[in-house]
Amino acid sequence: MKRNLLKSIVVLALVVSVFAMNAPVLVSGQDGGGRLEGTWNVQVTLRNCQTGAQIRTFPSLTTFVAGGTTFDSTSSIPQAQKTPGHGVWNHVGGNIYRFSFKSFNPGGIFTGWTKIAHEATLGSNAAEYTSTGTAEFYNASGTLLLTGCSTTTATRFE
Repeated sequence: MKRNLLKSIVVLALVVSVFAMNAPVLVSGQDGGGRLEGTWNVQVTLRNCQTGAQIRTFPSLTTFVAGGTTFDSTSSIPQAQKTPGHGVWNHVGGNIYRFSFKSFNPGGIFTGWTKIAHEATLGSNAAEYTSTGTAEFYNASGTLLLTGCSTTTATRFE
């Protein structure tokens, strides 16, 4: 009985080893997922959600870190009135990525937060991207106050 159990374990280990040796190994970016990683100069354009009309434009700096985290700092609101954004990103497929981040609106007293969510299309040379998405503004108790729309164009920070 022990001999049959041991034999079964050895055969199973050999089968798993063969499959593991023949499985494709993805190097970061090989499947397109790592191509967004890095720091980007971003031009954000706030838009009217109904008409798409431009409201205003301002620069931001966004970093996509290996493993799926992101950080954002914007010039639209003084840093004393808003924390940097912290969030996540993922590769959807091909040149498409999704990211979202959250920043708090402290202003000396906690008043709420903003959540940005975008879908980005990376250029074929991985040196620029464009994105569209929303900004949701919440008060301190978590009630959604307002939803805004925006688009971005970005180039790699060098």
